[in-house]
Amino acid sequence: MLTGLLGGSFNPAHGGHRRISLFAREALALDEVWWLVSPGNVLKPAAGMAPLDARFASARKAARGAPIRVTAVETNLGTRYTIDTLRKLKRRYPKRRFIWLMGTDNLAQFHRWRGWRKIAREMPIAVVARPGYDASALASPAMAWLRRWRRQHSQNFTGANWSAPALVILRFDPDARSATALRAADPEWHCRAPILHQRDMLTHRPITTSAGMGPR
Repeated sequence: MLTGLLGGSFNPAHGGHRRISLFAREALALDEVWWLVSPGNVLKPAAGMAPLDARFASARKAARGAPIRVTAVETNLGTRYTIDTLRKLKRRYPKRRFIWLMGTDNLAQFHRWRGWRKIAREMPIAVVARPGYDASALASPAMAWLRRWRRQHSQNFTGANWSAPALVILRFDPDARSATALRAADPEWHCRAPILHQRDMLTHRPITTSAGMGPR
């Protein structure tokens, strides 16, 4: 099973997340995509961060009917950093091959993540272009290091034969939707989220609010 991993706050999740996930699934021949809803992120301000259960509910709604599994598995794994999450996922699911998915907005600050070079060595990375971030992403310290392992999409980037580090940048009709704009338009969105009786789509455990802030 070839699985794409898209991590984030999903504060809230929206159609843009769904669209880039389905695009990446088709472009990379993924079997499915997992959305890793983070307990938190110190690279983003705590003010305005909705509770985990509300963000998880928004992700479930946005992913409905798609080959996307929404999970807060970091709360189950007990990990605080992405590098530790990825290593534990690989050990827990040894029959799966993983590709890390992220937008160019994250590539622009990837060098600020703990162990970002180790992340690149754990699994291939596919970057989906986002409006307004291309220039900063391509000029970033992380891209300067990753450039030597960049591959073209035409080189059969399926993850089946490539070993990490490997990087591909996927381009498609850009989607301008953003969680920031949605929060600005409706700051109380999380108060209406259907949070009762939710279960993780991967671990099947109940979803509860977590107070922890997990840095990337």
